[in-house]
Amino acid sequence: MTTQIAVRLPNNVVAFLDKGVSEGLAPSRAALVARAVEREMRRQAALSDVRILREHGSADDLDDLVSWSASSFGLED
Repeated sequence: MTTQIAVRLPNNVVAFLDKGVSEGLAPSRAALVARAVEREMRRQAALSDVRILREHGSADDLDDLVSWSASSFGLED
């Protein structure tokens, strides 16, 4: 599902979007904007993960199982 919204963008940003569309990088301005927002969503999720790792560390209860699995099975198995 999509929702149409109206946004005001600086002229240079609109020119950038138009150039990307004319060069075939995306089918529309909306596609480029959506791609940029999705990238920002991933960036913010990664920053959240970093904060969690800093607070709690990276060790968990599966580390020993992963180490055992890695040493017990080869790629050919």
